[in-house]
Amino acid sequence: MEIKLKNGSIINVEDGATCFETAKTIGEGLARSAVAAKINGVLCDLSKKLKDGDRLEIVTLKDKEGLEVYRHTCAHVLAQAVKNIYPTCNLAIGPVIDNGFYYDIDFTTPISQDDFAKIEIEMQKIISANTPIERFELSRAEAIKLMKKYKEKYKVELINDLPDEEIISFYKQGSFTDLCRGPHLPSTGKIKAFKLVSIAGAYWRGNEKNKMLTRIYGVAFAKKDEMQAYFDMLEEAKKRDHIRLGKELGLFALMNEGKGFPFFLPNGMTLKNTLVNYWRDLHTKEGYVEVQTPIILTRNLWETSGHWDHYKDNMYTTKVDEDDCAIKPMSCPGGMLVYKLNPHSYKDFPIRMAEMGLVHRHEKSGQLHGLFRVRCFTQDDAHIFMLPEQITDEIKGVIRLTDTIYKQFGFKYKVELSTKPENSMGSDEDWELATSALKRALDELKIDYEINEGDGAFYGPKIDFHLTDSIGRTWQCGTIQLDFQMPQRFELEYVGEDGQKHRPIMIHRAIFGSIERFIGILIEHFAGKFPLWIAPLQVKILPITDRTVTYAEDVAKKLAENGLRCEIDKRSEKIGYKIREAKMSKVPYILVVGDREAEEGTVNVNKRDVEEKSTVSIAEFIEKAVCENKNKQIF
Repeated sequence: MEIKLKNGSIINVEDGATCFETAKTIGEGLARSAVAAKINGVLCDLSKKLKDGDRLEIVTLKDKEGLEVYRHTCAHVLAQAVKNIYPTCNLAIGPVIDNGFYYDIDFTTPISQDDFAKIEIEMQKIISANTPIERFELSRAEAIKLMKKYKEKYKVELINDLPDEEIISFYKQGSFTDLCRGPHLPSTGKIKAFKLVSIAGAYWRGNEKNKMLTRIYGVAFAKKDEMQAYFDMLEEAKKRDHIRLGKELGLFALMNEGKGFPFFLPNGMTLKNTLVNYWRDLHTKEGYVEVQTPIILTRNLWETSGHWDHYKDNMYTTKVDEDDCAIKPMSCPGGMLVYKLNPHSYKDFPIRMAEMGLVHRHEKSGQLHGLFRVRCFTQDDAHIFMLPEQITDEIKGVIRLTDTIYKQFGFKYKVELSTKPENSMGSDEDWELATSALKRALDELKIDYEINEGDGAFYGPKIDFHLTDSIGRTWQCGTIQLDFQMPQRFELEYVGEDGQKHRPIMIHRAIFGSIERFIGILIEHFAGKFPLWIAPLQVKILPITDRTVTYAEDVAKKLAENGLRCEIDKRSEKIGYKIREAKMSKVPYILVVGDREAEEGTVNVNKRDVEEKSTVSIAEFIEKAVCENKNKQIF
């Protein structure tokens, strides 16, 4: 039979050949590296048989899906090891997460991280045995009977809740069997590097009314040196923790009186306002107008937008004059109302409408984390209304603006195109048109991107930007979402060149995403050592004695007149102590002034992370610092 490969070539194999057998036909090296396969785009086990005309792609650990299969098999090995040691425990679920996996387990006797060593030893025994992993399918009745035999009550509940048409599959490795959709590695011996890292409580199915289970987290990598690099990165990340640095640098505070609602302190507001001003300057140059819409809007607006049906559980609701209202979780419905205030002609387009919108979203307390996961944040939203023929150019314009901003902070990034999800609104035709427009813009700009099937917004496909920080972590920040649905739901109109009424097309987009989260990312990206242009305090002046305080004040006045943020440490402390403290605050420049500097009109310059010191005139320092500030240098 003929099988079509990823590169378009055709290979002939025997009828009923498996994916693994076909991989061996292609090459022994590929077969050794194979962990799974895709048949006609669907991920499956290597043992699955092919049919004539199938499209085959062999998946290895170099592929994202390959690592997911690898890590999911690690979760099953963990489950088997735990059942071997604690036979009375009940298994719940064990999915893949970034860099690893977890398994939720109901223990009759509580365990702790002190038990990880013996669990890892048992896992290693299972891996060393190199046991084949086999898939089999059962009817619903047979599946329930099997799981009842093993006394796995959570699995029985999961089976009962599966849709009628769902194929119920299991995976067996030796004496251990687990309910799973798969796919999995062909055998346990392919696992090379794993480690259990933490333990936590987790409600069954995420419902706090259900029993609290024990969640065991692990990491897994294709190679041991990759795992070591990951742990090295975690150590570095601890040093850069934005919550600790935010407190030390006086940027923000997290208080029990407002869980999930950060307090920005003077230094933090300086940083935040600097970012916002930079954002405003760029958007003004790009032809955007800025609006501000209310925080509280009526329920019927959110029903019209679709958020009430799709997002209600994440919204804070209230009553105003007996009307049901919601505190906005996003700014787009308000933007629709602004558009509708005035009639529009085709000559008005494109309309680029931006908003620094304060939004609120209900996050569970256990999910809150510093500035990364909050309940209230400022979203740098924008909505672009346009004609169909303007779509590609407008998307390209947003991509170029996004690129400018990310490069300004030294970020590299990857791009992901997310397509139609299951719970989407609108016709297939609209979705296809929107997705094609996004692809065309990316292709014309020659930008590499990955397809993320089924992860678009409910109203349209989107482009997401994943930043890579200075220690290799990725962060999803910017997004561009093409929307054919909301203009229809809000009955937006314009008068076309033909004198008839038409619907505009719109883009939702954000670049920072959340200003608060972006600040958290910047803190960790720069380890609190901000470039001069965004540093809350740019220069600290240290008089050596009380005699030179007056001169220090004169220096500070000249710096301030040239737009530099500075302060004087007037304390009667030894200069060495003041220098050490100033360095702890990570200020870009420390200026030491004594009698000689006062007499000569100079300053002794200590630049952050530079051993060599220099003495220059005030004018020379100001010229250099102003140039660095104006050019927004990052290093």
